[in-house]
Amino acid sequence: MTKYKPVKKAVFPVAGLGTRFLPATKAIPKEMLAVVDRPLIQYAVDEAREAGIEQMIFVTGRGKTAIVEHFDMAYELETTMKERGKDLSVLNATRATPGDIITVRQQVPMGLGHAIWCARAIVGDEPFAIFLPDELMIAYPGGTGCMKQMVEAYSEVGGNLISVLEVPREDVSSYGVIAPGRAVSETLTEVTGLVEKPPVEEAPSNLIVSGRYILQPEVMRVLEGQEKGAGGEIQLTDAMARMIGTQPFHAATFAGRRFDCGGKTGFVEATLALALERDDIGDEVRAMAERLLGRC
Repeated sequence: MTKYKPVKKAVFPVAGLGTRFLPATKAIPKEMLAVVDRPLIQYAVDEAREAGIEQMIFVTGRGKTAIVEHFDMAYELETTMKERGKDLSVLNATRATPGDIITVRQQVPMGLGHAIWCARAIVGDEPFAIFLPDELMIAYPGGTGCMKQMVEAYSEVGGNLISVLEVPREDVSSYGVIAPGRAVSETLTEVTGLVEKPPVEEAPSNLIVSGRYILQPEVMRVLEGQEKGAGGEIQLTDAMARMIGTQPFHAATFAGRRFDCGGKTGFVEATLALALERDDIGDEVRAMAERLLGRC
């Protein structure tokens, strides 16, 4: 039994406008775009549930009601499917127990740090996870999800954890980057510093923060007085950097794959990669891809 308070709440900042996917996201939240047949937000919620998280907190904005409706009961759809003898199990993952899904509104787009701060009343005095649904984290076959790996590491070291991945050094200026300290294990490293989107020549490493966090509730009080940082926004990375040295802070290297679905190329890559692995359509998709490549 762990001596640390368990992680049972997760915050999903989903208020973004999704402008990189226009016109598709004019009326549909980008988190509802489907990789094969599951929306991005569904992958994130499934990962949270696998890790034992019970309460999902969506920080939403205008035009995001479809995200909440996705996890609601669709009476007409389910009744029609039942009458026609269709298998309803395909909808199982979309059902939520009342109270397990909570929404708060980020009224003004002021950055990731501000979005997390908007959930402070629901988080309360408990450790909590953060999921960026744009970052699609897929476990290796037979492995466990990113957040479950992090929760297991948290049970050993407590404090704050972030998921990291290694990228080519020339790409670091697009991400939050850690300054690594002492290695605790093959996959766990102390964090001595954090910087958001540094110039390549100033980056402390090529280990980037990859969209999954476990943070202590004190970060909310840091965000309360946080000034704007990179991009003129309130950056979560800046708040976490201020906590280093006051609480344990570690980086966990994810044993799995990451797809950056915040851009078109990464989204197409994720769709193709996961479709190829499907038992029901994998062979057809592979044949189709070979035909298309043969025409290029």
